Amino acid sequence: MGKKKKHDQGKNLWQKQNQPRQRRRSAHTNASGSDEGQGGDRDEMIERIDKSPTEATVGTLHKEQHSTSSPKKSRSRKQNLIKSGKKGDSKTSTYFYVVLFACLFATISAVAVGGVYLYQHWLQAQVRTPLRAPLIIPKNASSPEISPDRFWGTYRSGVYFGLKTRSPQSMVTGLMWFTQPSNEPGQQQYPQIRHLCEQGDGLLRYGWLMHDGINFGMQEIIDKSVILTTKFVKRAGGAHGGDWTARIKAIPKMGAENSVVSLLFYAALDGQGVIQEQTEHGQLTVIRGMTEELGKFRITFPEANLPTLKHSSYLVTHAPDNSKLVETIFASMGMAKLKNEKFLVLTGNQMSGNTASQVNFIVHQVTVNLPYDMEVVFESGSNPGRPDTLSGDVFSTELLKHKVAFDKKFNKVFDLVNKGYSETEITFSKAALSNMIGGIGYFYGSSVVQSPHNKEPVAYWPAPLYTAVPSRSFFPRGFLWDEGFHNLLISQWDQEISKDIIGHWLDLMNVDGWIPREQILGTEATAKVPAEYIVQHNENANPPTLFLPLQGIVKDLVNSQKEADREYLKNLYPRLKAWYKWFNTSQTGRRPHTYRWKGRDSKTKRELNPKTLTSGLDDYPRASHPTDAEYHIDLRCWMALASGVMADISKTLGESWEEYQATHDLLSNNDLLNKLHWSDSAHQYSDYGLHTNNVKLARPQPPKNLQPGQQPPMQQQLEKERVVKNQPSLRFVDTFGYVSLFPFLLKIVDPSSEKLEQIITDLRSTKLLWTQYGLRSLAKNAALYGKHNTEHDPPYWRGSIWINMNYLAVSALHHYSTTPGPQQEQARILYKQLRNNLVNNIIKEYERTGYIWEQYDDKTGEGKGSHPFTGWSALVVLIMAEKY
Repeated sequence: MGKKKKHDQGKNLWQKQNQPRQRRRSAHTNASGSDEGQGGDRDEMIERIDKSPTEATVGTLHKEQHSTSSPKKSRSRKQNLIKSGKKGDSKTSTYFYVVLFACLFATISAVAVGGVYLYQHWLQAQVRTPLRAPLIIPKNASSPEISPDRFWGTYRSGVYFGLKTRSPQSMVTGLMWFTQPSNEPGQQQYPQIRHLCEQGDGLLRYGWLMHDGINFGMQEIIDKSVILTTKFVKRAGGAHGGDWTARIKAIPKMGAENSVVSLLFYAALDGQGVIQEQTEHGQLTVIRGMTEELGKFRITFPEANLPTLKHSSYLVTHAPDNSKLVETIFASMGMAKLKNEKFLVLTGNQMSGNTASQVNFIVHQVTVNLPYDMEVVFESGSNPGRPDTLSGDVFSTELLKHKVAFDKKFNKVFDLVNKGYSETEITFSKAALSNMIGGIGYFYGSSVVQSPHNKEPVAYWPAPLYTAVPSRSFFPRGFLWDEGFHNLLISQWDQEISKDIIGHWLDLMNVDGWIPREQILGTEATAKVPAEYIVQHNENANPPTLFLPLQGIVKDLVNSQKEADREYLKNLYPRLKAWYKWFNTSQTGRRPHTYRWKGRDSKTKRELNPKTLTSGLDDYPRASHPTDAEYHIDLRCWMALASGVMADISKTLGESWEEYQATHDLLSNNDLLNKLHWSDSAHQYSDYGLHTNNVKLARPQPPKNLQPGQQPPMQQQLEKERVVKNQPSLRFVDTFGYVSLFPFLLKIVDPSSEKLEQIITDLRSTKLLWTQYGLRSLAKNAALYGKHNTEHDPPYWRGSIWINMNYLAVSALHHYSTTPGPQQEQARILYKQLRNNLVNNIIKEYERTGYIWEQYDDKTGEGKGSHPFTGWSALVVLIMAEKY
């Protein structure tokens, strides 16, 4: 197919996808009478309306006279009635038809009003109406019958250690701990209970050292006075997901050998089922229960006859919901005396009589000197034929077997030994991968959404989400654009997990093809989010990064002979098609072949540069004054990528692929790209919009015209506002940074292009993006480099080093270093340098601080932001393995 034909097809697809806007314009034109094709009908309509009621009635009556087959007598009487001209009869006839006309008019008006109401109701319902297409992940796909190996897991991303099932109302289990308050007078008497992952806890380190996503996991938690290791192993059997055992080991930190620590392990229901305690000699030994998903089960606490055990207690009570477990424990504590010591302990069964049936929360507490080992054994009632209990030596043997399998698989997939990495560096990379895998959560609930047609937010339909999370402490929930980067790594480790995650995300698509970009499902997730961030607006997008891992996954699905893979691909396609269409109808720019991120605030007074949260790059500088005239280079490049993947899937399924391919060719056409986005004055790719660089934040002056007796507000109480010194103009936004690199990052720039030479020259300039730790997000010479966006919002994407963008840069350099072209050698040199800089700094900071970080300082390389951040920062494993 010739280039011109491809270009025309791409243009046609763009026009088709923008037809709703064109149709609205045509309808407006027809109503105004300027459309010639409607002129005749409109004149006839006007002529009919202009007739008086009497004329219309008489005309109709004459027509009836000539066409009736009634007897002659009746016909003559009608003729006489008309001819007689009797005043009374004429008035009666006219009155009758006027009333008839009025009734008809009222009926039509009522129907019209009803129609408008129904149409408005339909519009309001669209935002929460699921896409009418088969689910990629069937409703029972996560059940123990279909997926027993992944039914139980560490799917509570936001707690230090806990297990639950992949079901809507799962029983949850988890660990809490605290150091007993000192008995010294004047010392703090209220413990700091560790449960939810919180940066404020100040833990020196925590995270998974090994986790395969299915069978086992090992985690280390270093608190101020105690070091905990949590291990779990699962074993298949029965009809409800099998058995599992958790082992918690606590040892003292150096200098804290005399600390007294309480370990608490609990089971809590989430809406249905029953649990009850079984005690011996006043100590909890077993929790028995039954739920719809688990059937009958029991949780046992094998007796540990260790001299370090000081006290054992328990709690049986009712918790309002799973986000209030710590508060419930605090309310149920009492002081126990043992010799000369006092301990905060749980106070037993709080439920009796009629309230016994309301028990949904049971806790086992041991108060110990260190070291101490505790085991928790879950056994399914549907597995009576188990050979032995998964405890003691049996547990240790199974754990060792899974550790050996993990190491073998890790070495096979990533091959870091042959790339020259040391044992310490390989141990780090295993932890980075394991934290990504171990952070995968399972959520169920309804998003809170709003469209322009809804006055108030409404609930989405209830749905599950199986997803990785950016940060267990700060972002323990699903983010759409993060998930594309996450699955670049996850799909390399276990493609079945990745397919499951992507399918869950796409099944959240509504009838318009929109997916809420942040998923806050269930009470635990909601409790961690400020109210102003909960509502998701259906005009707002997020980069379609799921197409990144789908590039590789689709190729494997195409080559697969499994019927399940063909079915997955078949159900995937209509959802990707709807998502793609939504972008091309809701996020297009005013100028042909351009795209614009919607959702920027044009009325804000306190932001130096209105944020573009929908792009994922938040405060990265865009046009200073948001308007419909702006268009964004990064979104255009994302859509070029999406078009190519859509063409590949369409070809595989035998669907019409030509227009997707032509759109991909159109959006990848370097000549058109340069025409729309290349700034000749700045020698870079740029956004376009209403812009000025001459802005600043300043505190407003107190009002001058005060009323008598009115005191002026203190100036320091007035929040800073944006001051525009020079009026903006429509122009390229010549701010150099990550956005400028997108045609390079997504490998759209032709290897022989002069623009590629300019980009590579700019990449290695230390005055712009290059540092010895990675590429900074915004050039040092940019007007907003390092600037606060409001008085209280520090810079975010204005200089810091972000690993997801650096991964794309390393991948692009690798591509251009292996593709013939004038810049091949320079790309090879930069590739090696950038890869080494990133890996060395991330590992150095991990060893220094104990964490992988959200971002890194461009001046010092120090970790910044939330931690642990083993979302896309864990892509360092792929950089080490050179998997792009």
